[in-house]
Amino acid sequence: MSTAVLALDQGTSATKALVVMEDGSIAAQVEVPVALRAVGTGGVETEAEDLWTSVLSAGSDAVAQAGAELSAVALANQGETVLAWRYPTGEPLSPAIGWQDRRAVSVTDALTPQRDAVRALSGLELDPYFSAPKMAWLRPQVPGDAVITTTDTWLLHRLTGSYVTDAATASRTLLLDLDKGEWSEELCALFGVDMSTLPRIVANTEMVGRTRAFGSELPVVGTAVDQQAALFAEACFEPGQAKCTYGTGAFLLTNLGSSSPRSKAGLATCVAWRIGDATTYCLDGQVYTAGSAVSWLVSTGILGSAADLDGLVLGASQASSQKTRHRSEIFVPALSGLAAPYWAPQARAGWVGLGLDTDRAALVRAVIEGIAANVTHLARVGMRDVALPIERLRADGGLVRSEALMQIQADLLQVPVDVYSTPHATALGVAALARIGLGHAATPRDAVSVWAPTATYEPACSTGEAEHRMARWLRAADAVAQGVGTAETCE
Repeated sequence: MSTAVLALDQGTSATKALVVMEDGSIAAQVEVPVALRAVGTGGVETEAEDLWTSVLSAGSDAVAQAGAELSAVALANQGETVLAWRYPTGEPLSPAIGWQDRRAVSVTDALTPQRDAVRALSGLELDPYFSAPKMAWLRPQVPGDAVITTTDTWLLHRLTGSYVTDAATASRTLLLDLDKGEWSEELCALFGVDMSTLPRIVANTEMVGRTRAFGSELPVVGTAVDQQAALFAEACFEPGQAKCTYGTGAFLLTNLGSSSPRSKAGLATCVAWRIGDATTYCLDGQVYTAGSAVSWLVSTGILGSAADLDGLVLGASQASSQKTRHRSEIFVPALSGLAAPYWAPQARAGWVGLGLDTDRAALVRAVIEGIAANVTHLARVGMRDVALPIERLRADGGLVRSEALMQIQADLLQVPVDVYSTPHATALGVAALARIGLGHAATPRDAVSVWAPTATYEPACSTGEAEHRMARWLRAADAVAQGVGTAETCE
């Protein structure tokens, strides 16, 4: 019997489709871009139909390329992105409001007195990054009979006719009682969400229906948020094991095992995955702009292309290594606000320490060091939160191709960084979850292929130097979080 899985990774800027074989090898891969658009101040949207057509196109092309008999379709989703649509027809009634969208800050500002209660129930911070504030902001703008859900529910409905979301995605909404694993009446009331309109919550390995979208009828099984799927693929199965995905944003997840302690430092506690009745939790920290910061450098002309990043930074380092290591330029990557542990959605990015000797290479290096410093800060506060030291960091995503970024990350974090063996951790993660759901694997370790890092970066600077660089970055980040030097402080 075939155990090939069509794994769909519907992401922020593209949909990837992989045909994954039983041994974890990839028989075919297709990527279809998805267009984002900036709207007003802080708005990020995608046409809903573009998401659907990208899934169909990428999936169909991958199936045609592989020529393999499939056993299932699996789906990973963006997590906090939402849209309004008409049930049961599946007609979209709004664009997809992206996870980066900040327009719901008015909702979260109004609920500030309930911040502690929200955190205690949901494990999440009260921030427009999560789904419920977007749902509340969108509700007055759509017909009364519209349902508003995360994108996975809509895509799964179009594929199978089901009306579901997985436990990991549900835990990213601000509407889930994290300890009970059920929708919370209190949270739904707080955000004005009719709980009866929310989808049924399923385990990440549950078969949610069947589809003919890619040819013969196939079960749809193996559903998860992209970041949790990557954590699974990288075999972070023990408490304290952590991975960071460097994509549009950078997302650091640490396995917490079967406990769900609330962060005292502002990180998010959420479901990593639910297999049967057993739930594993994780601690989550976010850097909203990582790959998108590099794209911004390109759009402004500071960097010719993303492929030029290492040549510019490493070339400058080789030309003057001592000077480069002690540059004064610092960048705080708050181009879409600051997430954990600051939760400052209206913060704006900032460079400090510029001088007449600052050149393009120094600016670009400051940006990638700012990303690495932000991840390091998340790791440090997370380790203090749960007393689980991160002894190695597993890294995946498009930006891991940058040797400069990975080396700086190892230097600042002062632990080895292991680069995951492929850029497709998310798709491989939902394919592994599908194998469990199909009964082709009994445990997570059985489902995930053994892998070796394509590169390991060891710290190349002293602890003292790392502490000095982090202290400087933290001072700049604190100023940015407080709005020092922004337009608001000058009014």
